[in-house]
Amino acid sequence: MIVSLRRKSFSQLVFSLSLLIAFPAYAHVGAGAVDGFAHGVQHPLLGADHLCAMLAVGLWASQSGGRSLWLVPLTFVGVMALGGLSGMAAMPLPFVEGGILMSLLVLGVLVAAAVRLPLAASVALVGLFALFHGHAHGAEMPHDASGLRYALGFMLSTAALHLAGIAIASALGHIGRPQWLRLIGASVAAFGGALFFIG
Repeated sequence: MIVSLRRKSFSQLVFSLSLLIAFPAYAHVGAGAVDGFAHGVQHPLLGADHLCAMLAVGLWASQSGGRSLWLVPLTFVGVMALGGLSGMAAMPLPFVEGGILMSLLVLGVLVAAAVRLPLAASVALVGLFALFHGHAHGAEMPHDASGLRYALGFMLSTAALHLAGIAIASALGHIGRPQWLRLIGASVAAFGGALFFIG
């Protein structure tokens, strides 16, 4: 009885937090200062859509294990950089905001259902989502040295969020709480759904 109450309380807490952060999150273009290294580091941490997606990449990479553990996050950061360059160059990319929302929904569901895809499919999927995230942020960067420093900070912060997701998944596995990991994934998917309806 006590265990079931604790599980219910935890799931309610995670869901409530996802709803609380949903309202200020849908803000890529024009979201605060976008120059310099410090702003680049801060931006992924302050944009809840990016924060949740990056954690989900790490969570899913940890769940998948094997080469996915390092190749999935590295692919995301690398393709995100290419997407950022395309955004800075004003190259058109349709459905950017829709692609970002889909990254939350899909990654959340993959974590919640503990889906393991072949490595090539996993890399292709996160690469597609990374393109959208990178393009959105690249489009708002200045085309000078401060923009390059911003991009470096943004990439390092994104990689750190991937590592945080891996660490969370590993910790939950060590304490025998894989179901909490699935609850987090469901919350990320619910957050993406909330953003879809709000937007």
